Amino acid sequence: MAVIRAFIAIDLTQDIRNQINAVTQKLRCQGNTNSIRWVPAHNIHLTLKFLGEVSSTNLELLKKIISQEASRNQSFEFSVKGLGAFPSVHRPRVIWVGIDAPPSLLTLQKGIENETQRLGYTNEDRGFSPHLTLGRISHNASPNEVRQVGDILSHTEVGFLGKTFVRNIDLFRSDLHPTGAVYTSIFQAPLIFPPQ
Repeated sequence: MAVIRAFIAIDLTQDIRNQINAVTQKLRCQGNTNSIRWVPAHNIHLTLKFLGEVSSTNLELLKKIISQEASRNQSFEFSVKGLGAFPSVHRPRVIWVGIDAPPSLLTLQKGIENETQRLGYTNEDRGFSPHLTLGRISHNASPNEVRQVGDILSHTEVGFLGKTFVRNIDLFRSDLHPTGAVYTSIFQAPLIFPPQ
């Protein structure tokens, strides 16, 4: 039985990707960021649910779930702005830009989370915190390198980068290569357009 790595996400516009790329370049120029594995701008998206390994049987069930959830939710818009890190700016492990979205994003994500759990995909321990990952600090980074990255982040302001109108939910396939991950949308379901 064929198995793929997959996740459910919202894709971004090229304009937002360009803005995010500019932020990444700005951060890279501010100091020693060799301990950061940067996410290429074309791979950045808003993850709603990371699935991991998916069988061909579950793939068809997931497509139905995505279609059903999309048909229950109206399209919406979110803003991209701000800079932060998990677990904190002072002890960064994941660097991100923020999302300012209406409650409908949380409703959509929760619906997907609940339905995929029925297929055996476990829920995240921590709550959904919408963000776009710019980079991850290497596990081999020294405490001094982590502190330097924290200093760079705490002295960098990132304002409003733009808005994205969300029309679809995508199911992405993730293929790991020596040069990095390649993400391919293998299914897309449209959200409901609000009445005019």
